[in-house]
Amino acid sequence: MSTRKINDQLDLMKGSLDLLVLQTLAAGRAHGHAIACSIERRSDEVLQVGHGSLYPALQRMLKLGLITAEDGISENNRKARFYRLTSKGRKHLFAEASKWQKFSDAIARILAPVVGESS
Repeated sequence: MSTRKINDQLDLMKGSLDLLVLQTLAAGRAHGHAIACSIERRSDEVLQVGHGSLYPALQRMLKLGLITAEDGISENNRKARFYRLTSKGRKHLFAEASKWQKFSDAIARILAPVVGESS
C-alpha cells in the first residue's frame, strides 16, 4: 500500500465505529468481514476497518445488547459468526445518528466560508 493511500485513509473516531456497524447491520445480518467491507465500500475506501478495532467493538455491542450473534456458514462456505441488530440496537442507532448529524452540521457550518468576513 502506498504512503499516499495510507495518508488518505482516515482513522475512525472512537464511537463512530459502533455507529457505522449498527447502520450496516440495519440492512440485515452480516459477519465481521462483510461488515468491514461494507463500511469500506460505502465510504469509497476512505474509512478502513481493522479487525483489531472491529471485533472488540462487536463484543462490546454484544455485551450491551445492541446486537446478537449466531454461528453460520459464509458465502464462501466457511464457518462465520453472523451479527444482527436488536430493537435496543435500532433505538441506539437512531439516537446516535441524530447526535452525529447535529455534530456534522455544526462542523459544516464552521467550515463554510462566511460572506463578508476577512481572514
